[in-house]
Amino acid sequence: MIHQYQLGGYHIVLDVCSGAVHVVDEIAYDLIALYEKMPREDAERKIYEKHGGKPGVTREEIAECYDDITALKDAGKLFSPDTFEPMAGTLKAKTAGVVKALCLHVAHTCNLNCSYCFASQGKYHGDRAVMSFEVGKQALDFLVANSGSRRNLEVDFFGGEPLMNFGVVKELVAYARSIEKEKNKNFRFTLTTNGMLIDDDVIDFANRECSNVVLSLDGRREIHDRFRVDYAGNGSWEKIVPNFQKLVKARGGKNYYMRGTFTHANPDFLEDIKVMLGLGFRELSMEPVVCAEGDPSALTEDDLPVVERQYEQLAGLMIAERKAGRPFTFYHYMIDLTGGPCIYKRISGCGSGTEYMAVTPWGDLYPCHQFVGEEKFRLGDIWHGVENPAVQADFAACNVYAREECRECWARLYCSGGCAANAYHATGSVRGVYAPGCRLFRKRMECAIMAEIAKTIPPDSEG
Repeated sequence: MIHQYQLGGYHIVLDVCSGAVHVVDEIAYDLIALYEKMPREDAERKIYEKHGGKPGVTREEIAECYDDITALKDAGKLFSPDTFEPMAGTLKAKTAGVVKALCLHVAHTCNLNCSYCFASQGKYHGDRAVMSFEVGKQALDFLVANSGSRRNLEVDFFGGEPLMNFGVVKELVAYARSIEKEKNKNFRFTLTTNGMLIDDDVIDFANRECSNVVLSLDGRREIHDRFRVDYAGNGSWEKIVPNFQKLVKARGGKNYYMRGTFTHANPDFLEDIKVMLGLGFRELSMEPVVCAEGDPSALTEDDLPVVERQYEQLAGLMIAERKAGRPFTFYHYMIDLTGGPCIYKRISGCGSGTEYMAVTPWGDLYPCHQFVGEEKFRLGDIWHGVENPAVQADFAACNVYAREECRECWARLYCSGGCAANAYHATGSVRGVYAPGCRLFRKRMECAIMAEIAKTIPPDSEG
């Protein structure tokens, strides 16, 4: 399978199964499109009829181009077959029972009242609560005991707002550090926060102990304050922005993400990206809202073309800023065209419910943070382990070949079948397909690949 598109002045051809990316001229682009659809002489004739009047375009040149395409096919870089299906599930089978990451819900409560919050303002459809040190300690012990030979372990302090239980967060990190050498483990911590409680103590701790911090900011003040309000209805932008700026400066501008959400209110999210850049933030992420159909915040069908244009313009802005010596990172455009994840990871999916689990304040285990509170997805607890193997098996079977719609999608080896939580909330099945999300993902990938190409090939070049 191949995928062809034109963007940013490039004619781009992706060979889906080999991962090869080709930037070609117009003749090669059109000839590749015809290559497997008709005999050689017919394809060459059609190309000559279309391009033969252009300077320097001869029948001989077209024939030579056809030979080049054939050589690429023979080398496995064009029209390569999909030989990966037998591998689907192999990685998860090999790592069955091995957990490498936990999302610790240290606070099922929040000091903000965001209307679009998937976590019901931190309550996750249940009661407000905070995690005790004893529960958190057992969660870390569970992770160590179930991590097999893995040395690097990931722990995300999550909420609600985790800084509402900051004392326990600090205790848990101290405990983890105390057992690292004995257990031959290396803990890497992430803190996700809305910024309301950031102070010098938090900054010092985060910079000393957290490999990453995720900071929630929706961009423009009027957009941010429309949704991210306190319980009195007051916006949080004015309070958190200075806190974020101070923290990011103390981190040397590295190892953080400004994480925003765009909704029906701001499908023109590039304006929010520009605001964040203007505030000095260069590590950015803007995620489309995921909420029930009919919710006032939900993206509509009419919003999707707007969002797609924004992704294209964002890629252009990234190229321009990089050229001007002011590069910035956009999370969804991080792509390595020379390597990237191994093929096993690409076809097996994210690992939710198998390698990665969420832990509630009471110690219950769920496949990921977006399933917390959905009782039928409860896997077990941190004392007894997984007690619902049927649910875990369903997640283990989630791979790029488990969804019929994915089999014919050119982006399948980039998304690995997509998000099980989004699929479930859209279709009622973790093996379903969240179609609007797929559409936006494909556009993001086209833009990300184009922006990466621009690092080495100027837009007016071909080859």
